[in-house]
This record gives sequence, C-alpha cells and structure tokens, in this order.
Amino acid sequence: MRLANIQNFLRRHGVSFRYLEENGCGSIEFLHRGLNYYIWEYPASEPGAQSNVRCAGRPEDFGENYEDAILAILQSW
Repeated sequence: MRLANIQNFLRRHGVSFRYLEENGCGSIEFLHRGLNYYIWEYPASEPGAQSNVRCAGRPEDFGENYEDAILAILQSW
C-alpha cells in the first residue's frame, strides 16, 4: 500500500477516497467541499508526486518528501 499516511489521515477525517496502485505507484482521488483533488505518485526512477491539494485548479509537483509535504497541506485545512 502506497501513500499510507495520507490514506490514514483521510480515513480518520471521514473523507471518502479512491485508491489505485499500478506499477508500484499509488494514486488517490477524493472530494473535499465539492472540489476534486488528486495525488499521483511518479515512478521510483523519478521520486515525487503531482497533486492539486494546495490549489484545486492547479497541479503542483512535489519532490522526494512528497507524502510529508502533501500531508502537511491536508492537515492545514
């Protein structure tokens, strides 16, 4: 299971989400206050992820510590 800390956070806060894993990369999609959010991991050869959690309408790349950075944004909501 990938993105485990983010999945646990969403479960604790009662946020329904869809989790998929393909080729060792996890992805999460969920709704929050009527907006669609996503988190997509890059392959291990390119450590990082893309997400729109900071601004729902704009994708953003996150580097090697992407799960911690994304989780910090989610916790600030």
